[in-house]
Amino acid sequence: MASVPARPSVCARPRFPAGLPRPAGCGGGHVCSWPGGARAPAKLGRMTRRKSPLVVVAVLILALVAGIGYLLAGKGGSSHPKAAASSTATSAGASAPKSSAPKPSPPAGGTPAPSGTWVPADPALADVCRTKLPSQAQDTLGLIAKNGPYPYNRDGIVFENRESRLPKKSGGYYHEFTVVTPGSNDRGTRRVVTGGSGEQYWSPDHYATFQEIDPRC
Repeated sequence: MASVPARPSVCARPRFPAGLPRPAGCGGGHVCSWPGGARAPAKLGRMTRRKSPLVVVAVLILALVAGIGYLLAGKGGSSHPKAAASSTATSAGASAPKSSAPKPSPPAGGTPAPSGTWVPADPALADVCRTKLPSQAQDTLGLIAKNGPYPYNRDGIVFENRESRLPKKSGGYYHEFTVVTPGSNDRGTRRVVTGGSGEQYWSPDHYATFQEIDPRC
């Protein structure tokens, strides 16, 4: 019986899976089939095709997880900046010292107000600086501050303010004092009138006109 010669391997178009040893006798860029026409195992091709979608899915999952982590980290770091800024401004405002200018008030007890705090008893009434008064008037003011002794026995009597040229007050509120007039044989016409709250008035013409004395100047 004549023997049938073995079928030589046939070089076909490239379809041999990469990474597997090629059958002997095939070279170049062609992939050869095994003797007998057997093809390369199909399982390897299917495994390669299956792995590709899994890799894509894995990459998408990793990207999603990374994005969620970034967002969470951003929210945690912000810590509500508006609330923090408001809290800081509130605490700064609470700790800031409050400045309030003292309101001047009329002096009490018949003593003239200290310099810088004088308030006119009647803004409609004219005023005069103490230093602008005659020297005898300033001497009288000095005696008033020391409560005497006075040169005339009528100094310190009640001034009734009958003509209401001074602000209206209850009886006994005003008192009058003599300002010596050089060359006069009597008390003359010059007077200083004081109020119960410490205000002082200058009258050069026996109560016809009054000026409130400003002790600051």
